[in-house]
Amino acid sequence: MSHDRTRSGFKQRTRVAAARERLLSAVDPHGRTETVSLAAADGRAVAAATTAPTPVPGYDRAAMDGWAVRAADTFGASGRSPTVLFAVDEEVGPEEAVRVHTGSELPPGADAVVKVEQADEVGTEVEVFDAVAEGENVGPTGEDVAEGQTLYEPPHRLRPSDLGLLRSVGMDEVTVAERPRVSVVPTGEELVESDPAPGEVIETNGLTVSRLAERWGGDATYRDIVTDDEDALRRAIERDLDHDVVVTTGGSSVGERDLIPEVVDEIGEVLVHGVALKPGHPVALSVVEETPVIMLPGYPVACIVNAVQFLRPVVRELGSLPHDPPPTRRATLTRKVSSEPGVRTFARVKLDETDDGDGGDGDAADGPTVAATPTRASGSGMLSSVALADGWVVVPESREGIDAGETVDVELWEVNE
Repeated sequence: MSHDRTRSGFKQRTRVAAARERLLSAVDPHGRTETVSLAAADGRAVAAATTAPTPVPGYDRAAMDGWAVRAADTFGASGRSPTVLFAVDEEVGPEEAVRVHTGSELPPGADAVVKVEQADEVGTEVEVFDAVAEGENVGPTGEDVAEGQTLYEPPHRLRPSDLGLLRSVGMDEVTVAERPRVSVVPTGEELVESDPAPGEVIETNGLTVSRLAERWGGDATYRDIVTDDEDALRRAIERDLDHDVVVTTGGSSVGERDLIPEVVDEIGEVLVHGVALKPGHPVALSVVEETPVIMLPGYPVACIVNAVQFLRPVVRELGSLPHDPPPTRRATLTRKVSSEPGVRTFARVKLDETDDGDGGDGDAADGPTVAATPTRASGSGMLSSVALADGWVVVPESREGIDAGETVDVELWEVNE
């Protein structure tokens, strides 16, 4: 790579899918594991096959309120000719019955339960009006989970319901993949932490990206601002090569102060510089000593768009997490969104419920529908245009925009994962 780029700009821009594939081809799951409490395992990827050490339920239990009996003692029982059993308190013997409640352990000797509405208690006797078969109205041991049953295998991502199931089989902790270590380094001589003077800007990108990395499953280190100096930038990157991925914000374009790509090219390999997406084409993707280094643009919206497109899949890959796309919501576009052919455009939109009777898929529907209104057609430096949006509409490279009235999928990229 040469400084000639400061005069020529980006002669070629790699398409988003190709750029992501090139980056991910240089990334492997880190393979480190740890054992954590169930409360700390939410959202983590299982690192080893997880089997049930005990069955659920751990005993035969009553599936109904009623009377625990020996099924053979009820044969022939009917409304006209009830079978009479003797009420006892614990073990069920011949012609005996024990009162049980749903979920309670089946008493010794019993093999079935007569529903409470099919019997009458008269003094010390129980009149049974309906015969039951062996096992009827009984939840057997291991009905829910069998002992030794495999519950989860790598790389299953644990959900709250999964944690409840693990607790139910007697587990208090589980082995999961470690969170990938993500270093986030904001750069730029104009950046300050607070109280900006004219020409200075409060640093926001590093904060935003580090929190996104945490939300995506990473363990983020939010570094201090590094000025536009080649030696300082090199030291900052080399310092954090013990992390699983290094992310810089700012200085990734082709201007005189955009030094990061040159610095990285000297100590590693730049895989992609310039991607066909809007906003945010001046992103650079690289590898230094087997550590991926992602150089995000400095404009806030461009930074966020590229973080979602490139950092998110890297964090997921490193942490053995599934590459699920962000959730979407169908909506009707209220204004036209323009796009350059060959460029993937991310149009920020705000969602509002309407009462026009269209379900957002072209069919009439009862109840409110959803309208998607672009917050700003352009302006990658306008942080409010994304912070006040509910998501974005992706215009593919093959289209020259999307007309008003068209049904679209809105990516809710900031929803908790």
